[in-house]
Amino acid sequence: MEKVQIKIEPMQRDYLDDVIQVEERSYGPHHWSKESFFNEINNELAKYYCSFNEKGELTGYAGCWQILEEAHITNISVSPDFRRKHIGEALLNAIIKSCYKEMIKYITLEVRVSNEPAIKLYEKYGFKSLGVRKGYYQDNNEDALIMWTENIFYDKFKSIYEQNLKNLEEKAGITYKL
Repeated sequence: MEKVQIKIEPMQRDYLDDVIQVEERSYGPHHWSKESFFNEINNELAKYYCSFNEKGELTGYAGCWQILEEAHITNISVSPDFRRKHIGEALLNAIIKSCYKEMIKYITLEVRVSNEPAIKLYEKYGFKSLGVRKGYYQDNNEDALIMWTENIFYDKFKSIYEQNLKNLEEKAGITYKL
């Protein structure tokens, strides 16, 4: 079986129309605006990445805020046409790689309690649920799990991360331009 080819690079202003298409397809009428993404890529605390397939199509994006020793993942989204091809995992890895580079120790996020595929991915990478934000999502009042990593520089996390990265690289050819 041929490896899926994924290229990940920093989000650029020129990509925002395609980002919004992924956003609309993923979230329907309750999505971020183009202006919100424009503000994020101009925010010095924010790190945003886009994924592309071998044809150069934008397949997904992810972002986080890095403040002191902590990164907060704001979103990871993959176009419905490209799900289950390891793109979300590659985007998560881009964020983790960036955290290592910037000496960020902890990563946190909120995820819909109903989003089982995302929860399983985060748990695979050592995220633990440490609470619930009741009614967090405004579109349907759904609760969010609050998930955290332990210190990503600890041997336990690094071991899990390195094994997952090795497994991912066996399934997908990934080029990171961080």
